[in-house]
Amino acid sequence: MAVPLGQALRVGAYVVKQHLQGNHRYPLVLMLEPLFRCNLACAGCGKIDYPAEILNQRLSVAECLEAADECGAPVVVLAGGEPLLHKELDQVVEGLIARKKYVIVCTNALLLEKKMHLFRPGPYFTWSVHLDGGKEEHDRSVCQGGVYDRAVAAIAKAKQAGFRTIINATLFNNAEPDKVASFFDDVMAMGIDGISVSPGYAYERAPDQQHFLNRQATKNLFRGIFSREGKGAWKGKWHFNQSSMFLDFLAGNQQFHCTPWGNPTRCYFGWQRPCYLLGEGYAKTFKELMETTDWDRYGTGNYEKCADCMVHSGYEATAVMETVRKPWRAAAQAVRGIRTEGPMAPEISLEHQRPAEYVFSRHVERAMTMLKSKKARERQIADAAD
Repeated sequence: MAVPLGQALRVGAYVVKQHLQGNHRYPLVLMLEPLFRCNLACAGCGKIDYPAEILNQRLSVAECLEAADECGAPVVVLAGGEPLLHKELDQVVEGLIARKKYVIVCTNALLLEKKMHLFRPGPYFTWSVHLDGGKEEHDRSVCQGGVYDRAVAAIAKAKQAGFRTIINATLFNNAEPDKVASFFDDVMAMGIDGISVSPGYAYERAPDQQHFLNRQATKNLFRGIFSREGKGAWKGKWHFNQSSMFLDFLAGNQQFHCTPWGNPTRCYFGWQRPCYLLGEGYAKTFKELMETTDWDRYGTGNYEKCADCMVHSGYEATAVMETVRKPWRAAAQAVRGIRTEGPMAPEISLEHQRPAEYVFSRHVERAMTMLKSKKARERQIADAAD
C-alpha cells in the first residue's frame, strides 16, 4: 500500500463525516500554488506562459496557511511552478504540518539537494519528484538534458535522509507501454514509496499541443502499461500513490464524472474556477468558490475543454468518494485487479457539451492592470515620503 495507512484512514474518516453531515461537495486535496515561476520550461506546461511581472509574484506564508484553514482539506499539494523557488516554503510546510495536514511538495528536484536540509522527514510530509519516463523520455519532456540524472540523484539523497519520496509522471501520446512499464520497474528499484501517474491535460497555452492524449488513447495506453506489471525486471507489484479505483478508471473500466471541487486550487489570482487545470475565473474566498461556481457547466460531457480529460485532479476525488460510498464495489475491484482486456465502460456522451471559451488573456490583463496600479500607488507614497 503506497498511500500511508494513517493518511488513508484520515481521508476515509473525513469523507464519511462529510456524508453523514449531508455535504455533497467538499474538498479532499488543496492544490496550493505559491508561485508560477519555474526553473524549467516544459513544452507541455501551461503554467509558465505569464508575463514576468506575474511570474515574480508569490503567495505569502500567511496567505498559504489561510487557504488551508479556509479549505479544510486533509491533504495539501504544493505545486507551481517550482515550489522550491519560494524562499519561505519551509515555513509554509511547517505551518501546514502544525495543522496536521498531509503535505506533498511537487518538485522537478533541481533544487532538492540544496534545499532538503530546510525540511524534516515525518509522517505528514512527502516529496513528489516529477519524472515523465526514463532518461531520454524525461529530458525530452522537460526540454533540457541532464535533468533525469539530477532528479534520480536527489531521490537517492532524499531516501537516505529518511524522507517519504514518490514520483509523479505525466504521460503523453508518444508514451509507449513497454517503455513506461520499464520505467515503473526502474523507479520501484530506486526504492521510491509510490508512483502518481496521469495523462497529460491539453493546456490551451502549452507550447506543445500535438502530444496530448484523448480519452480512448488514454485507456488503451494504460491497459497496455498495466498488462506488463510484474513481467519485467521488477517482479513485484508497482506501488501507486493513488486509489485502485482511479487506476481502473484510467484503464477504461469505470465510468466516473469529474468532481472539480475535490481538488480546489489557490494561486496568485485567487481561488481558481473550476479546477487546477482550467482557469476560467477566480473567487476571493473558498466559500465564494464553492457557492457561486456553476459546477454543472464543467466536466466531460458538459464543456468542450473537458472532453478528453481523465486527470487525477478531477477524477481521483471521484474514485475516493466512490470507494467510501460503495466499499463493496471497491473491494470487488481490488480482488479482480485492473482489467486490461475485454469491453470498456460506456463513455460519456459529448453531444450536449457547450463550446470552449478562451478567457486566459482577460485574467492576465486584469492582473497586470492591478499590479501597475499597485506600483503607481507605491511610487506616490515613496515620492510623498521624500
